[in-house]
Amino acid sequence: MATESNSASAYLTNMDEVKQVFSRFDVNGNGKITAVELVDVMKALGSDTSLDVVKQIMEDIDTDCDGFINLEEFAGFLKGSANAGGEDDGGMKELHDAFKLYDLNKNGLISASELHQILSRLGMEENCSLDDCTNMIKSVDSDGDGYVNFEEFRKMMSKSNNSSK
Repeated sequence: MATESNSASAYLTNMDEVKQVFSRFDVNGNGKITAVELVDVMKALGSDTSLDVVKQIMEDIDTDCDGFINLEEFAGFLKGSANAGGEDDGGMKELHDAFKLYDLNKNGLISASELHQILSRLGMEENCSLDDCTNMIKSVDSDGDGYVNFEEFRKMMSKSNNSSK
């Protein structure tokens, strides 16, 4: 079961797939994600996040303070979200934000269908079928309700980070 759990979020730690997701955000292909690009992608993912909120997210991720998110910062953000087991409020906020992106119907739970929709929108549908997503959900669904709640998501991301060290 631990192998399944590790594979449930392994797509976040595989650098090739991080690059693939990054390129979806980097619409103009210049190697940098702007606030406008981030808003556009978040809208495509079903989020109604405002430009002001996105600018705050950008500030949190943009470690070199150049106003853009490069691949290294993006990968660091994904790793930081996976590492957000309560170490600081910033990491927990990022983890909540990530959870909200997957929770398309905003019911506080992530279904296999929602996970599949997000991965498809990120261009990863060939890597993860709906059955794969169902198995991922089952592997971290500790209460057996068929969904991933925030606490299960946090634990999954924590395990992913620990397994990649």
